Amino acid sequence: LVVGILGELSLGHAGFMCVGAFSSAFFSKCTAGMMPDGLRFFLALLIGAAVAALFGLIIGIPVLRLKGDYLAIVTLAFGEIIKNLINVFFIGKDANGFHFSMKDAMSLNMDGGDVIINGPQGITGTPNDSTFTIGVILVLITLVIVLHLINSRDGRAIMSIRDNRIAAESVGINITKYKLMAFIISAALAGVAGVLYAHTLTALPKNFGYNQSIMILVFVVLGGIGSTRGSMIAAVVLTLLPELLRGLNDYRMLIYAIVLIVMMLLNWSPKALEMRERYSPKRLLAKRKEAKEAK
Repeated sequence: LVVGILGELSLGHAGFMCVGAFSSAFFSKCTAGMMPDGLRFFLALLIGAAVAALFGLIIGIPVLRLKGDYLAIVTLAFGEIIKNLINVFFIGKDANGFHFSMKDAMSLNMDGGDVIINGPQGITGTPNDSTFTIGVILVLITLVIVLHLINSRDGRAIMSIRDNRIAAESVGINITKYKLMAFIISAALAGVAGVLYAHTLTALPKNFGYNQSIMILVFVVLGGIGSTRGSMIAAVVLTLLPELLRGLNDYRMLIYAIVLIVMMLLNWSPKALEMRERYSPKRLLAKRKEAKEAK
């Protein structure tokens, strides 16, 4: 939504994943045993999406006035700030309620109870409520939301901002409103991904940094900016490839880099695009039809 449809370069999606993951894991761990697992996970999804959307709004209002490299730098800084803030939070719960510290777990001064967020160790013991089926359902829901937005009036307004900001503003399109809309929805969906991540691993590692944001961007760029189908294919291929190449440990990263370069060339090289157009199934079918009509 942000890179392909809105046309802005954002590197903060790992930060939104982090917010969604930790807020939902905190809720699930605090309410473990108080309600059915399915209801708890559903509420955790809503909380993760809502908190990530709130952060998207807070960050988006000042940040979306920037463009290009400046926007990328600020969103990247946001992701790093969130990750490092989580690393210094210590939150515990006992009979007297919640205790908070930014020093160490001993500073919580609890009378028994449990440490929920333990600084650099994050949260451990999150209920394993997620399943592969739930993951597939969430992907389908995400697709429905994104595709409906793209094909709606609001989506056309967002794409007009991407194509020509001045022309869009001249016909009365509220630039700030639609940029914020795309940014907040994108942040909320990233938050849902964080919830799924947290309730699959049950222990949250430090995996929400710069590299994660770059990998998310690579999925979009290699799949074709603005192509939902291409982004999905790139995500699947680039997630499976490092695991499939583990047997070739000495050459794994070299092969991975070569595949990235080849995919980039196939997606963006003018000659490759011309060849794909020439040998596309639709074009070949049209040629066969013309040949039959000529006979």
